[in-house]
Amino acid sequence: MNNQAKLVPSIWRVVAIAALFVCLLLGALYVSKPAQTPAPADDATSEQAAATDKSGKPSLIDGDDPLSLWTEGAASKKALIDYVEAVTDESSPDFIPAEDRIATFDVDGTLINETDPNYFDYTLLVHRVLEDPDYKDKASDFEKTVANKIVDQNENGTKYEELPVEHGQAVASAFAGMTVDEFYDYVHEFAESDMPSYEGMKRGNAFYLPMVQVVQYLQANGFDVYMMSGTDRLIMRGLFSSELCPLDIPLDHILGSDESLVGSNQADEDGLDYTFGQDEELVLGGDFYMKTLKENKCYIIQREVAKQPVLSFGNSSGDFSMDNYALSNPDYRSAAFQLCCDDVERENGKPEKAEEMRAQCEEFGYVAASMKDDWSTIYGDDVVYLGAEEELAQAA
Repeated sequence: MNNQAKLVPSIWRVVAIAALFVCLLLGALYVSKPAQTPAPADDATSEQAAATDKSGKPSLIDGDDPLSLWTEGAASKKALIDYVEAVTDESSPDFIPAEDRIATFDVDGTLINETDPNYFDYTLLVHRVLEDPDYKDKASDFEKTVANKIVDQNENGTKYEELPVEHGQAVASAFAGMTVDEFYDYVHEFAESDMPSYEGMKRGNAFYLPMVQVVQYLQANGFDVYMMSGTDRLIMRGLFSSELCPLDIPLDHILGSDESLVGSNQADEDGLDYTFGQDEELVLGGDFYMKTLKENKCYIIQREVAKQPVLSFGNSSGDFSMDNYALSNPDYRSAAFQLCCDDVERENGKPEKAEEMRAQCEEFGYVAASMKDDWSTIYGDDVVYLGAEEELAQAA
């Protein structure tokens, strides 16, 4: 036998010993690793607790009654719970995978107080142009004209059909040159101002608590929730990033009307001809692009979410397009809810408008929710609506 033949058994013995050593080592590592029990995938309570821990926002959900701030027996409450339970049950024919559970919410009048005396973004512009000592003397004639139209609307109820677009243009120019963070800070400061018709409430926490509960309930059940507002998206992102906001919504899930953003050194140069520098910041450019109302909401949802919603929540005819977009989802069971602003004791309700909304809900297949009848509270016990006596007299 030659030397090469003698070496073969020796080599295999070395390989076998090495393999045995590796196996023993891996076995020791496996035994030393602590056992982990995975959380149940569909445990909504666990998901809710994790979300609350992560965001730092207190949850309003009661484990036994996820919509405890809604009155017992309310048809709208039952409709929402029945829907959520059906589409999150894997054994249900209505089951929707978590990645397709898309819910879209209007903001003003659906999640927060709508008019005291006007929309959050309208009152912000009035403050900037007519009251802010650092800017009011710099405001343009156009900005002053728009702000005074809002004041006239507040005081006399005058309607201006052009106001939504003009307001967007005035906001864009009145805050031009601010960085995004500076703009958020400005919104945060304004959110700290008192709501004029309420005691114990700031503008930034004028959220309807029963609707906060709805959002948290959906999040706990795997829904991806998007805010879809006619308000400038940067104003909304400032509002939702305020410490006063009770909700945890990622900023990229807050969509709305658009204005331009440019490089801080860009001046009037076109973006196609300009290269953003490493020493620059994005600033508000002063140009208004689009008001996200009515059908434009569908466009923005498709452009930025890229999925058709299965749930929609609104409060006015401006939300009907968004509602219909959800209800026309060809793949899944869907639903749309509309709030009726009928409470004049705890809120500056409009009973006639609420009755009209109920009729429209019945006609178009939306679920009507009554602020007066379906909610046990609106803002919590510490908030008092100061205009209740006047509203009740007008309603009578």
